[in-house]
Amino acid sequence: MQQGEIELQAFRPDHIEGAVALSRQEKWPHRQQDWQMALQLSSGAVALDDQGRVTGTILVTPYGKDCAMINMVIVDRDARGKGLGRRLMEQAFTLAGERPLRLVATTDGMPLYQKLGFVPSGTIMQHQGKVTELEAPDGVDAAGADDLPEIKALDRGAYGADREALIDALAERGQFAMIRRNGVIEAYAAIRPFGRGEVIGPVIAGSADAAKALIAFFAATRPGAFLRVDTDSRTGIAGWLEEIGLAHVGGGVAMDRPPKKDTEQSRPRIFALANQALG
Repeated sequence: MQQGEIELQAFRPDHIEGAVALSRQEKWPHRQQDWQMALQLSSGAVALDDQGRVTGTILVTPYGKDCAMINMVIVDRDARGKGLGRRLMEQAFTLAGERPLRLVATTDGMPLYQKLGFVPSGTIMQHQGKVTELEAPDGVDAAGADDLPEIKALDRGAYGADREALIDALAERGQFAMIRRNGVIEAYAAIRPFGRGEVIGPVIAGSADAAKALIAFFAATRPGAFLRVDTDSRTGIAGWLEEIGLAHVGGGVAMDRPPKKDTEQSRPRIFALANQALG
């Protein structure tokens, strides 16, 4: 590799240290453990400069054959404007195969994603902060390992894709809560360590009240703890999240890139992303 040249390689565990440094440059909260989980569920690429330093990252998280989520798209500030973002995205397309693609775009990334065929599908709002004291809600219970098959089935129906591997990874690291009526799980949420504290998500529920109850179930046992929740703006719970101490601190635009033969896919009625799925 000649001086100044950028090489793309498959993302390996030994690249995580460089990836953490790159995400810190962007003031992202991801710890090494958060990158490890993302890589466990994904394949991806890194850009290396002539010193072997990580100057770009991208991950593709497949959800069965139904779709894939593009995560952790970062280009070093000194390497921008040279087409590296497009090269990383083209590598992501190769890794994804024929799957429809989803991502959450920043303002800076939007123009490139639109040129590559992505279209907006919603607005993601990030809320975080130290949660106030809350009473434990009625009708919400902790979920155990025996409940995971039913949770996976509910999640697939709401999200429109197979996220079994994600749910298994969350079960390894965190906890689940559920709302069960007439013997059937009709809503669930997960919480796990992330960044400065913990992140709540996914949240799959049929109403805003159910989503609030699931979030409150975790928050009630963590007064003063630093929590993060990312949610679609259409859920209508943003005001409540601010009331319980989770300020609106940013977000992004959810975007889809359908396959050449587009098919209608269901979207969750209430969906709080697991830190934008992973990143």
